[in-house]
Order: sequence, then structure tokens, then C-alpha cells
Amino acid sequence: MAQLNFNLDMDILKDSVMNSNIDAVVKSTIVLVLNEYMEKERDEYLKAASYERSDERIDYRNGYYEREYTMSLGKLTLKVPRTRQGDFAPSVFERYARCDQALVLSMLEMVVNGVSTRKVTKVVEQLCGESVSKSFVSSLTAKLDPIVNEWANRPLNTKYYPYLFVDAMYIKVREHNRVV
Repeated sequence: MAQLNFNLDMDILKDSVMNSNIDAVVKSTIVLVLNEYMEKERDEYLKAASYERSDERIDYRNGYYEREYTMSLGKLTLKVPRTRQGDFAPSVFERYARCDQALVLSMLEMVVNGVSTRKVTKVVEQLCGESVSKSFVSSLTAKLDPIVNEWANRPLNTKYYPYLFVDAMYIKVREHNRVV
């Protein structure tokens, strides 16, 4: 378990909290904690602290890159540490992920409950303040297709079902100038 150390000036912190938006304070706190956690993770991966000489060292530090990561609070800009060989990947998010898993799951839940992709993008924009494209939501729903196909093609004769519920739809259609 990694132990994180923070140095805070209480006067600056108090002024910042009292004179700012609480969402900005929460976002900056999350960014601070995630950046520090990824830094400690890299130290554990390398088996050496910064500027430490060690025979057990696996790789060397190679700076940072910025990653925008969308959460339910909005878009965060994280400083992701990297190594020279590029084998290190932080456990905070999956490799190449741009959205929080909880946000993705909530979008999938909306689609499963019948909300259109266009409405999903509007809801996410209202909740997070950030927009996601309709094509992104559609690509997420494509991940559901194998699960839905597996469920639809499961054998029904392997288990006893005491009840059967049937749902139907009655649609009027115009054919040859007549409603049928």
C-alpha cells in the first residue's frame, strides 16, 4: 500500500476554499491525489525513488504526459508519469482510457433502459459539463452486442420456467392507400 504525503499551507487553502467554487476545489483535490498516487506507483514499479541509485532498478523516469480524463465532476487534466521503456501503466485508469469507468457504465445503463444516443450525450453534458459524441456512445453500445446475442441465443430447454410473459406490439401500417 502506497503512503502519500502532502504539504499544505492552511492559510492559502482556506482562502482558496472560501473564495472559489466548491467544484473547482474538489477537482483540484482529485487531480492532486491522483497525480501523487501515480507518482508513487511509478516509484514502486521502478523499485527506486527519484535520484536513488539501486541495483534492483528496472527502468528510469522519463517525465510526464498530460491526459484529459472525464469523470462525473467534469474533465480533469492529469500528469501521467512515464518510463523510458514505456512499460509502466498506472492503475488509476486503463491504458488509452479517456472516461471514468463509472461514467461509461452509467451511459451503457441509459442505453439499456432505452435512452437514445443523442439524449445520452445531452444528459452527460448536463451532468459533467463535458460533451461526448454520439459515435462514442454508439461504440460503447457495440460492446453490449455480444452479451445481448449470447442472452438471446441461450437454450431455453435446460431450465424449468414456471411462468412465461409475452409482450407484443400492434402497429398500424398504410399499404395501398389503406391502413392495415
